[in-house]
Amino acid sequence: MSHGLNQPQRDAVNYMDGPCLVLAGAGSGKTRVITQKIANLIEIHGYEPKHIAALTFTNKAALEMQERIAKLLKEPRQAKQLTVSTFHSLGVKILRQEARALGLKDRFSIMDSDDCFSLVQDLAITTDKQLIRRIQGAMSLWKNGLVEPDVALAQAKDEDEAIAARIYRSYVATLSAYQAVDFDDLIRLPVELFRINEQVRDKWQRRLRYLLVDEYQDTNTCQYELVKLLVTGIGKKPMFTAVGDDDQAIYAWRGATIENLKTLGVDFPDLKLIKLEQNYRSSTRILQAANSVIGNNPKLFDKKLWSEHGLGDPVKVLGMQDDEQEADQIAIMISAHRFERQAKWSDYAILYRGNHQARVIEKALRKERISYTISGGQSFFDKAEIKDIISYLRLIANEDDDPAFIRAITTPKRGVGQATLEVLGAFSGQWQCSLFAAVFKGGIEAKLTERQLRPLREFCTFINQVEAHAHREGHASELLDDLMKEINYEGYLYDSFDDKAAQGKWQNVLDFTQWLKTKGSGGKEGTDEHRSLLDLTQMVALMTMMEGKDEEPDAVRMSTLHASKGLEFPHVFLVGVEEGILPHKGDPDAPVETIAARIEEERRLMYVGITRAQRSLHITWCKKRKRAGAPVHCDVSRFIKEMKLDEGIAIPTEAETITPQNRLANLKALLSRPKE
Repeated sequence: MSHGLNQPQRDAVNYMDGPCLVLAGAGSGKTRVITQKIANLIEIHGYEPKHIAALTFTNKAALEMQERIAKLLKEPRQAKQLTVSTFHSLGVKILRQEARALGLKDRFSIMDSDDCFSLVQDLAITTDKQLIRRIQGAMSLWKNGLVEPDVALAQAKDEDEAIAARIYRSYVATLSAYQAVDFDDLIRLPVELFRINEQVRDKWQRRLRYLLVDEYQDTNTCQYELVKLLVTGIGKKPMFTAVGDDDQAIYAWRGATIENLKTLGVDFPDLKLIKLEQNYRSSTRILQAANSVIGNNPKLFDKKLWSEHGLGDPVKVLGMQDDEQEADQIAIMISAHRFERQAKWSDYAILYRGNHQARVIEKALRKERISYTISGGQSFFDKAEIKDIISYLRLIANEDDDPAFIRAITTPKRGVGQATLEVLGAFSGQWQCSLFAAVFKGGIEAKLTERQLRPLREFCTFINQVEAHAHREGHASELLDDLMKEINYEGYLYDSFDDKAAQGKWQNVLDFTQWLKTKGSGGKEGTDEHRSLLDLTQMVALMTMMEGKDEEPDAVRMSTLHASKGLEFPHVFLVGVEEGILPHKGDPDAPVETIAARIEEERRLMYVGITRAQRSLHITWCKKRKRAGAPVHCDVSRFIKEMKLDEGIAIPTEAETITPQNRLANLKALLSRPKE
């Protein structure tokens, strides 16, 4: 069953004597090891598929893994019985089945970060978006670190942290009253449950008898605790395989901790360590540069990537005058390189440290008529104003959708406050019904005053009226117009934001409703196919879920370094490699250890960038770059020197500018040059 694997891969697949850590360098075939091991567990070791769980960090990785396992199994349909999911999806599964043990109603709601944003905004009594995001970030780190609100308050280093900790306390209480959970709770609550309820924990340990964890270096305290609780029991041998790479740990800011790699050996003393060092992706020159850079970080485990792909193209470093020249040169170089290699646009990636670097590059690519896609940007359906309108549509389609209810009833505000919703949440939990249904349930009058109840009932009656017409075909346009008029969303935007922002947001809403109306009339004027508002709502719900599932277009991929992890491209352009960008500048007044840890993480990010490249790697930096409209001087990044490019490439102080006039001559020279 293990043919086609190298020896360390085979060792990792076949090891079954207890806990195993596979240190898998970039491009060393880790997914292959996980999928092959799962196939072996089923076909050689007799595990039933329903007793095996593989945990990943993205839905895309989980889907890909499941498809690959199906191809390896004699009975492909067995792959469907496996639990191959993200940590969060497993958390949802556990919570849905064990809601009662946690005092939640069976149909508890999951709030997205936008719903939680408005909650924090109300609790913090502020409209300062950055402050709200900072408080949200702090609460997320506390939850992921399993820090209770009272502990967070006791440990607060200053007044700002103390305020955030007090808001955290109210936030936890409010969510609980709403019978709702947020994204971080999906892992935190199962951990709490398993810690206090041995019976439930035992049940899940019997259900999931072998655990595999992908990208183990990205786990936070809470995720590691969940793994530990699932695999350790009295008189039970811990059966799991964790696969990770300490050199690609780039999510400390999100609560991930590289300490989990160290702790694993302490918590599981008989841990078997297997290193995968053969890289199947990149040429030797690219790997030498990557090894040289990462060699400057202190090592948890020593490993060096090597490859049988030959030397490959020299890694090129180009210094530019400024970011506009950098963008123009990259566009022209990609164009010429593609022509020379007869490659596809999708063979190229442009990687950068921060999204703000993308705009000037996009402009240059458009000028050169190069098609591109952007990873990690915000999708249209993720904009707050679109989600607001969608929440009304979701509620019209399904009155039991609690998060949609909370969002719609509070945006725009209509006299329904936090306290009212908390009472309603507790009442709905008692009756195991939705918030909407609770509004009309007998007994609610004893809990809420007439002044609190009236706006709730008016709102629900209004939704019922719209819903009564929503089934009828061909009325979508009128209903949408009535809905927008009735909720006065335009007025709300101009009351809440400055004129320019309100105008932009309202335009987005108009674009969205216009798009819906076109869909409602069958997409073309004068056609007979008319959809109801309900059809449209279901279509939107599916579209937002399915987004990003389309076939990859033939286009250059632009991406932040963080979003590029796990991907590979024949030709990579790594841009803006300067001090202050990569490594990112951070807080200069931070303690020395904090600064050192940040530089190490940035170095790992550089390593991730370099190891995305299969055949050629171009790195650029600028002498000047515009910040807030004014040019500032930039220094070349320390990481470029650390690459030890032994080709004798001096860093040019000025790039040779390719103008459209000398471009043709350039192309001709390229074409007449003998191939290396």
